[in-house]
Amino acid sequence: MLSKLRLLRPPVSSGSKILSAWESKNYSDKKNGSGKNNRGKTPPLIQDEFSTNSNSYSTSHSSESEKNYGWQNDSKNKQSFRNWSLFGGAIILSGTLYGIYHFDIMKQKKDDSNIIKETINAKKTRKLVQIPSLSESIPDNIQYLLIGGGTASFSAFRAIKSADPTARVLVISAEGYLPHMRPPLSKELWYGDDTEMAKSLSFHQWNGTSRSLFYEPEPFYTPVEELTTAKNGGISLARGWKVESINVSQKKVKLNDGKEISYDKCLIATGSIPKTLKLYDDASEEVKNKFSVFRSISDFEDLWEQLSHIKSIAIIGGGFLGSELAASLANKGKKNGVKIYQIFKEKGNMGKVLPNYLSQWTTEKVRNEGVEVVTETEVENCSLDNDKQRVNLVLSNGKNISVDHVIMAVGAKPNTELAADAGLEIDSKLDGYLVNSELQARTDLYIAGDCACFYDKQLGRRRVEHHDHAVISGRLAGENMAGAAKPYQHQPMFWSDIGPSVGYEAIGIVDSSLITMGVFAKGNHKDPSLLANETDQNTSTNKKEINEELVSKNNEYISENDYNKGVVFYLKNDVIVGIVLWNLFNRMSIARQVLKSDRCYKDLNEVAKLFNIHGDSS
Repeated sequence: MLSKLRLLRPPVSSGSKILSAWESKNYSDKKNGSGKNNRGKTPPLIQDEFSTNSNSYSTSHSSESEKNYGWQNDSKNKQSFRNWSLFGGAIILSGTLYGIYHFDIMKQKKDDSNIIKETINAKKTRKLVQIPSLSESIPDNIQYLLIGGGTASFSAFRAIKSADPTARVLVISAEGYLPHMRPPLSKELWYGDDTEMAKSLSFHQWNGTSRSLFYEPEPFYTPVEELTTAKNGGISLARGWKVESINVSQKKVKLNDGKEISYDKCLIATGSIPKTLKLYDDASEEVKNKFSVFRSISDFEDLWEQLSHIKSIAIIGGGFLGSELAASLANKGKKNGVKIYQIFKEKGNMGKVLPNYLSQWTTEKVRNEGVEVVTETEVENCSLDNDKQRVNLVLSNGKNISVDHVIMAVGAKPNTELAADAGLEIDSKLDGYLVNSELQARTDLYIAGDCACFYDKQLGRRRVEHHDHAVISGRLAGENMAGAAKPYQHQPMFWSDIGPSVGYEAIGIVDSSLITMGVFAKGNHKDPSLLANETDQNTSTNKKEINEELVSKNNEYISENDYNKGVVFYLKNDVIVGIVLWNLFNRMSIARQVLKSDRCYKDLNEVAKLFNIHGDSS
């Protein structure tokens, strides 16, 4: 960006700079009382040197010589005077040119510094564009109203239009962007060499094809002003507008400017919002400007811009987002020499999800990407350095880290701010709107995505913050809004990519506090007998026979196994409640069947064979 901005500055020729300098000098002379009456005077230094040489010369000759050769001396004196004048002028000119050059460089640095500061604070002054610009253009009554412009809403309106082709659907989104997917913001968009492609929010998928972050282009949507008159209905977006409250009994919502909209059916799909640290909440505005969260397109664009001129970033958090970002930014920052730190209180990356041995192995892979991972540590305090350009993080391990920017990746919480006025119930433990099996919170009012707390008949009450859940719950809510009355029985899955060496898919309850058993392929051998069995040695277990059998294999394989490919089972009361497919893909249907069986397995090695760990489908 800086190089582009520099190109916008009008070029200035050297001649123009010299002219400006001499004009400045003349103005300075007049200001100091040395105007045109003093222009012919020789500078004091040159005059002193000339006077000394002249006196020395005249005392070594007779008066006759002075008389006979006076014209020669006078000529020599004039020549010497001209020489010294030229010499002095050269010095003045050199000094002036240096001053101009130094001034220009300092001005350029100051301009660049201002540009950097403006860039850093760009997100603070980013203006949210409202489309349409006036709420009068938004219909007063709507058949289907969707609050939130994310994946769940997208899935819902596709399902509604599929069931009811002439439906009129209005999506109200507080964001200024078209509905889009979020996972690539911390993964695929940071990889690849095509910068313009990333800036246009396009990326390469795992199969090599490219696609846009946005689900549909703008022409797909019906302009809001035309929604009520469109012959076949349509899907319209009111972007940059926010629903402030819901009156459930009257089936009305109120926008941030006071406008009221009546609806027949309504979906709340407001997603979740990033959590922040208390030390950030209590900090001054100057310090807060050095911190950010990461969730939206705006966050991605701001961070992408900052990466071009900052030299260090600290990421606080060792979960999905923190680990993905750490690896992605380290890869992207290699060209610019950007140092990436990752700080978290667990023993290893994804420590709350993965068993200890796999978490530590993953941490080494993240370090191999160039990330300085600081484990078992928390940030206790923060302040600006003396130059106020960097923030100093005081860690609980007694060390300090000074960085240009800090990203808080410490989890998210469901956006349930509409609950109070609407009288909707919030789960006291999991948070999120309580819904029935059809994702309904009240008559004609549905909830989907991150903010829904639903009942899983196999695993109990749950709230899931993953893409797959947003897709399926949004689709089901849309179908039910159109009259389907289906129960939500889907078992959501999720995936994560942490650098080029770690990719996994998971389903069910994957919690490192549970008993786990992992079966991994050893090397590249295809003999099933060469699978390595791993159990997490940091958890208590009531399956003593398995632990006793595998502990020797643990010690044998843990040092040599690369854990490149395998499956991890999570057990509760001897029943599989969660599965992680480690660098195994296209096997989620098998995992669903195993989880759905809801039974005790005597030999998990036999279950692991179902996943064909050495197969080629991954």
